[in-house]
Amino acid sequence: MAIQIVIDGGADVPSSFIEEHNIKVVPLNLHFGEDQYKTGMDLDLPDFYRKLKEADELPRSSSPSPNDFYEMFKSIDPGTPILNLALTQGLSSTYEHAELGKKMLLEEEPDRSIAVINTKTASCGIALLADDAVKRIEEGMPFHDLVKHMEERLEKATTLFVLKTLENVIKGGRLDRVKGAIAKTLNIKLLMKATEVKGDIDVIEKVRGNKKAIRRFVEQIGEYTTDFEDKVIAVSHCNDEENAKALLEKIQSTYPFKEAILTEMGPLISTYSGEGGLVIAFYKD
Repeated sequence: MAIQIVIDGGADVPSSFIEEHNIKVVPLNLHFGEDQYKTGMDLDLPDFYRKLKEADELPRSSSPSPNDFYEMFKSIDPGTPILNLALTQGLSSTYEHAELGKKMLLEEEPDRSIAVINTKTASCGIALLADDAVKRIEEGMPFHDLVKHMEERLEKATTLFVLKTLENVIKGGRLDRVKGAIAKTLNIKLLMKATEVKGDIDVIEKVRGNKKAIRRFVEQIGEYTTDFEDKVIAVSHCNDEENAKALLEKIQSTYPFKEAILTEMGPLISTYSGEGGLVIAFYKD
């Protein structure tokens, strides 16, 4: 049985993977002043970075509407079950809107099979889950079993972040400006993690210097998992492919992951990470 995977603009998944596996994407909205753009549709990454540099304030983001999800779900063949991997509920109302879109369609077509999952992660964390889902579908796993499997797997998914610059978290009001100025002066880098209960983002360490931050970033992997041979490591970056590749080389020379996913952050996650931001995702033991 074919199963349709649906993701949203909070997921950073390689475009080649999306095309190869016919994954559907519901874009999120970014607002630069009075102008509104749909991520991945009418705002590409070069234009996004240009606008971001020119703007005095960060763009505002908003979730797809319930109707956006309704329209996406309705466009899929009625006989095809739908697995929607939604951006973490801890950061966005995207999950709730997807649930409402699902409810709207089921009121019209009650025989539809649709599962909306709060992934409790973002960026390449969703790429990690999407990769897992595709493999299970290719193995022929039934839809009900797939949903249960993904709900179990997301509890094992670990997503870590490191910021090269604090400009965007200061602009976005997520870090006090005075504290931010002191942190910049001292060259402090923030190591963060998606929390396991709510899926929001917590600062777990503050490290001085970029080299030390990257070293700790890699070391943290070994603090969560020791069995790598059957696991995938996912890495995403904000406009910094060179350093992302260097990071991935460090990871792979330290831990024998079976496979790796490298992808670029889309506009939504880039807005908050700032250029040079890096995310890694993997399954813990």
